[in-house]
Amino acid sequence: MKVTDTKIPDVKIIEPTVFEDQRGFFFESFNHKKFEEAIGYSVTFVQDNHSKSSKGVLRGLHYQLRPHAQKKLVRVVQGEVFDVAVDIRKSSPTFGQWVGETLSAGNKKQLWMPEGFAHGFLTLSDTAEFLYKTTDYYSPKSERSIRWDDPAVSVDWFNGISPLVSSKDKTAQAFVNAEVF
Repeated sequence: MKVTDTKIPDVKIIEPTVFEDQRGFFFESFNHKKFEEAIGYSVTFVQDNHSKSSKGVLRGLHYQLRPHAQKKLVRVVQGEVFDVAVDIRKSSPTFGQWVGETLSAGNKKQLWMPEGFAHGFLTLSDTAEFLYKTTDYYSPKSERSIRWDDPAVSVDWFNGISPLVSSKDKTAQAFVNAEVF
């Protein structure tokens, strides 16, 4: 497994070691011991989520407040997405900054984000299936969203794509008004 810091060092790109031949491929998509060694602290996942989206669907920017804040390990098992994490930790030197990474079934990359990050993705392929491992359960009372197109954050979602966004995401908070960590 290869672990790479992003420009926000707490967010990491994880690339598994893939064994591939004429029959196909094999890799460990998750190994608890190796994962904790790679990030440097203990993590307990309690929920796995699986979503499927069509091309141009944008989900996000979502997060949960304490006491139900979630750390997330995400990956794509079919298709391709542009995945984004926005730092919403007030005390962080990277507060308000974002990182993005293309995740696909082909590159098998995963993105790790600790609590204190809003998360979203844009589907680039005809369809994409996206898996999330989370460290806390979904809590509707703790759920919050920041507008995907907020100019204060300025995520570059690949100009020229008009995303399909849920009504909930269309009415998300502006970054300056969002409840943050």
